[in-house]
Amino acid sequence: MKRVDVASTLIFDSARQNIVMVHNRKGESAYWSLPGGAVEPGETLEQAAIRETKEESGLDVEIAGLHSVREVYFAGSRQHALLFTFYARVIGGQLEVCDPDGDIVDVRWLTVQEANELTPYLPERLSPHDTRVAPYFFQGTR
Repeated sequence: MKRVDVASTLIFDSARQNIVMVHNRKGESAYWSLPGGAVEPGETLEQAAIRETKEESGLDVEIAGLHSVREVYFAGSRQHALLFTFYARVIGGQLEVCDPDGDIVDVRWLTVQEANELTPYLPERLSPHDTRVAPYFFQGTR
């Protein structure tokens, strides 16, 4: 299996009632997710999360801590993915699809309830009351 690192962002509005979500379309498949994607060579996890969020949502963000790390095997594509989700704050930009790959067809603020209904694999993670942050350190090149 090929190993893939994926970085995404969890962006709440100031009232912690809404979350930025993107609508992905790949072939015949369509689904909602947090903004994010594969980490490119030479990129840190945080850099990838910031870049992917800008590409998919038009928003400039700053990372506010590590939310979670998940692991999944995708049997169809034979990939072993580590998924790193960061809390992020909007510092600029405008909510709009900017995806150079053409995989994102919509981006919007959804209520926490809507996000949980549209992403059955995320409900335990998308609570506006959960503010725990896991430590994350980039230790440079050795």
